[in-house]
Amino acid sequence: MNIALIAHDEMKDTMIGFCIAYERILKKYGLYGTGTTGKRIMDETDLNVNRLASGPLGGDQQIGALIVSQDIDLVIFLRDPLTAQAHEPDIQALIRLCDVYHVPIATNLASAEIFINALNRGELCKKEHLSFHDLHMETIIILLLIVKRTGL
Repeated sequence: MNIALIAHDEMKDTMIGFCIAYERILKKYGLYGTGTTGKRIMDETDLNVNRLASGPLGGDQQIGALIVSQDIDLVIFLRDPLTAQAHEPDIQALIRLCDVYHVPIATNLASAEIFINALNRGELCKKEHLSFHDLHMETIIILLLIVKRTGL
């Protein structure tokens, strides 16, 4: 299972605190992080993070590409809701990809803690990702099988 760790500038200290608090859990998984966030996590913990570009320089898009290729299973994105972000379209695209590929995304500390504790309890596991299109087709196939078997 691979986890993406992203934090806006005003949330980086919170992300570091989160990583320190849950280091024992996080070290069991593959970690990916955008530029400065990944560097700070590695500098301030014993976690190994695969660093990508800074968010505004394409890092959010790189995480998105990993979601599409089914290489990310959970995103922890501590967003700063009070500061406008120049790369807001990239952020919205990343969130949209999480929705399309059914990848859980935590956008604040409370939801991050819920997900990390669920992961620790074995309630959140790597699964085959389905796009909405695939899910729709799967539903149609199931309905056709039901109709065929029941003669409806």
